[in-house]
Amino acid sequence: MSAKSCAQCLFCKIIKGEIPSSKLIETPLTYSFLDIMPTAEAHCLIIPKYHGAKLHNIPDEYLADLLPVVKKLTKVVGLDDNDTPEGTGYNVLQNNGRIAHQQVDHVHFHLIPKVDDETGLGVGWPAQETDFDKLGQVHKKLLARIEALELENKL
Repeated sequence: MSAKSCAQCLFCKIIKGEIPSSKLIETPLTYSFLDIMPTAEAHCLIIPKYHGAKLHNIPDEYLADLLPVVKKLTKVVGLDDNDTPEGTGYNVLQNNGRIAHQQVDHVHFHLIPKVDDETGLGVGWPAQETDFDKLGQVHKKLLARIEALELENKL
């Protein structure tokens, strides 16, 4: 499959070399580079070489290439050095749409090192109390949707 590109897209321009970047790992399907507005040292961006605004717009073969690149970058950045629960950590972040805080309309993953409470990504998790009846209703609804999509060969 040939890569889809968008002439106005910042990340497509970076992939083409029209805008300079601090390139790290590149494959035929994926491009990674240092974020120019990092939340921590070695904050990386990993992007498919296929233009799509949201995750569901990207072909599976491009998506399958992205996470192995993220994994390699954890080694490059040294985030795999201390595999204890209290050791160095990291976030892999991917947002879809403005309401979800996506700023560039090209799918991208952030690899954000977390070495202490002051650097990296701060995350709040506004969890709700579990209503098991409601959870069961949502589950049934989603299972029905899965079945319908499979019958239509859309899943």
